[in-house]
Amino acid sequence: MAWKPEIVPEEDTPTPESSQDVKLLGLALKALSQRAVAAIADLFTLLTVFGAWWLWHSIPDPNPNQIVALTIFAMFTLAANWLVRR
Repeated sequence: MAWKPEIVPEEDTPTPESSQDVKLLGLALKALSQRAVAAIADLFTLLTVFGAWWLWHSIPDPNPNQIVALTIFAMFTLAANWLVRR
């Protein structure tokens, strides 16, 4: 009996199972990226509302001009959050 070398298939050829895995991985990454975008929008809201609160809280005895300015800033913050949510 003569020895015959064993033929080993190349590893780069995609099998149906591995292409399915790639599709599932792509779907999972897409869902994860959509959740990340939603989390960033929530983080933007949190930071802007915290900034408005911090400015309001940092003035111990506001005069009427400061109250008007802080109210305008708070309205701007609400408008920016509304635009981001749209």
